[in-house]
Amino acid sequence: MSDNCLFCKIIKGDIPADILHEDDEILAFRDIAPQAPVHFLVIPKKHISGPSDVAAEDEQLIGRLMRVGSEIAKKEGIDHFRVVFNNGEQAGQTVFHIHMHILGGRAMDWPPG
Repeated sequence: MSDNCLFCKIIKGDIPADILHEDDEILAFRDIAPQAPVHFLVIPKKHISGPSDVAAEDEQLIGRLMRVGSEIAKKEGIDHFRVVFNNGEQAGQTVFHIHMHILGGRAMDWPPG
């Protein structure tokens, strides 16, 4: 974990969050600035700065993010949703701890951004 990372502080319990799921490897919580009726983040507890920093040893963990995110979406009552990973500042990444956005509960426009 990183001492100055917002999401690492949430993982440690130093910053409160509306937690939807927690296990040994993954934490999911509602986004504090939702962009859709359902908007939550799924993160690994292991600090990985972003998608470009995923190593071969992280592949199974990142796959689990997808599965857990889908399970939570179903519990939240959405069958159709958008999955977003941002990589770098110009792509909109503001917290440099890899995180997967799940957005749903409304129609999504294309292109997204």
